[in-house]
Order: sequence, then C-alpha cells, then structure tokens
Amino acid sequence: ASLLPGVMLVGLYIAYILIVSWWKPDAGPALKAEGEGTAPRDWWRFLRVLITPVALIVAVLGSILGGVATPTEAASVGAMGALLLAGLKLSPAGRRWPILVTLAALLALLILSGSYDLRIARHDIGGADQVAIYVAAALLVVLVAGLALCFWRAGHGGILKPVVDQTLTVTCMIFAMLIGASMFSLVFRGLGGDVRVEDFLNNMPGAEVTALLFVMALIFVMGFFLDFVEISVIVLPIVVPILLLMGMDPIWLSVMIAINLQTSFMTPPFGFSLFYLRGAAPPEVRTIDIYRGVIPFVALNLFGILLIYFVPEVGTTLPKLFFG
Repeated sequence: ASLLPGVMLVGLYIAYILIVSWWKPDAGPALKAEGEGTAPRDWWRFLRVLITPVALIVAVLGSILGGVATPTEAASVGAMGALLLAGLKLSPAGRRWPILVTLAALLALLILSGSYDLRIARHDIGGADQVAIYVAAALLVVLVAGLALCFWRAGHGGILKPVVDQTLTVTCMIFAMLIGASMFSLVFRGLGGDVRVEDFLNNMPGAEVTALLFVMALIFVMGFFLDFVEISVIVLPIVVPILLLMGMDPIWLSVMIAINLQTSFMTPPFGFSLFYLRGAAPPEVRTIDIYRGVIPFVALNLFGILLIYFVPEVGTTLPKLFFG
C-alpha cells in the first residue's frame, strides 16, 4: 500500500530539487569526479555494486507480494540475503562459488515455496509436491551449509560481533518500549481513558474529518519530541480503533499515518533522519543548516498527505490489485 505513495514522495523530492537547482544553480552544484576526462567510467563495477542491494530488496518485497512469506518471515529472508552478500564480499577471489551456489539455493527455495505446497504434515501429498519437498530439503541443506560458511567468514572478518551487538541493543530498546507501552495502555484503559478519548473524538464538530485532522496533527506534533516507535505503540492503539469505527478505510488510514510518522522522522529536534545526516555530513555543515534544509521536505510530505487524502486510490490501488 505504501509503494505508490513512496514513489510519489520521491517524485515530489526530485521535482523540488530540480526546480531549486534550475532557479538557484549555486544551491545544487555539479560534482566533478576525480580524473574526469581521463579515466573511463567503470560501468561494470557500477552495475555490480547496484545489482546486489536491488536483488536483496526484490527478494524481501517479492516474497511478501508473492505470498511466499509474511513481513516477519521476509525480514529473515533479508537477514539471510545480507549475510550471504557479506560472505560473498569477504570471500577470497576464486573461492566465491560456495556462496553463489547458496544464493542459487535460496532463490530456488523461494520459487518452490511459491509454486508447490511444501507442507509435510498432510495425508494427500501429490507426486509433484513430494518431489518438490525432497528437492527443497536438499536445497535447505545447501543453504544451511552456506550460511554457516558466511557466519564463519563474517566472524573472522570482524563484522559479526558489532552487528550482533547493535541488533541486541535495538531489540532490547524496542521490547522495553513495547512492555512500557503495554503497561501504559492497560492502565489507561483500566481508568476509562479510551472511552473518554472516543467520546472526545466523536463529539468533535465535523465528525470524521475533524477527528482525522486532530489525530494527524497530534501525531505530527508528537513527532517533534518522540520517536515513531513510542507513537506507534502508545498513541495509535488508542486512536486508530476509534477512527476505524467511524468507517474509514483501514489501508488508506494506515498509509496516511505511515507518511505522517515518516514526516516526524524528519522534524527537529528529535528527527532520526536529521541525526543520520548529521553523522554523514562534513564538519562544515552545521546542525542548524540541516534543520533549515529539511523544512521544504517536511512541507512536501504534508502536501503528499493531502494528495492521498483527496486521491485515496494512490494508497489502495496496489492492495486491491494484488489481494483483491
């Protein structure tokens, strides 16, 4: 559902950058490559660098859209793919064929999962399904062996430990927030807070439109101070059911809220995207410059939310096409 809105936002960003660069050329000066005019462009290296992340994205999203995996299971596909790509990069020249065979086994498993019923706990297994199950078992052995090799190479390459440490840190942080948010929600509902919020939204003038505007504005303002995870696990479980009871399309509403949360990712002073950029920007770029520079993109996001509000088909067309 978010695919077309995401493409729409990217189009708005590109259009804004092109217009500003045409209007003020100094705002978007061209970059000159080192040795330009003498060194030929290495298109093959460019394609090799581009293909691997694109293939990983296609594997994750393709497994979801193809009905092969749930989003949680697709995350494990992405983790395995990233591990295999790391093992491929860390492999010495001439000794990459085991990883290539493992990647082929993973791709074949995904194709088999989408083409045949690989469940073994049933009585009516056809001949084709039985052959597919045996082939999938053999491919699984190859995949496990290849993953073990990638683990070994990643460990000796010094990249496995920091990845595991960061994953553990983020996971503990998210679970701590989920536990705290669950306790807060239970106490809030136990004291009748959800009933008061429902009465407040239902009694607002303008009914659904005013209630939606209030909730979206509340989420946007809270994004100034809170991370999107806290907003998702504390605020949304309280207000979203009320909006759904008013008759709003759940997919359309989810896309609207998702873009609003993504906008909060860009709003100072807490915006995660701004801190990511601060870590990648050169020292001469000040934090206040980043805060000023993000304002047009926040406005473009808000304009995108308005477009989806007036043209809901942007967010609902693909789900209807794929899932009826």
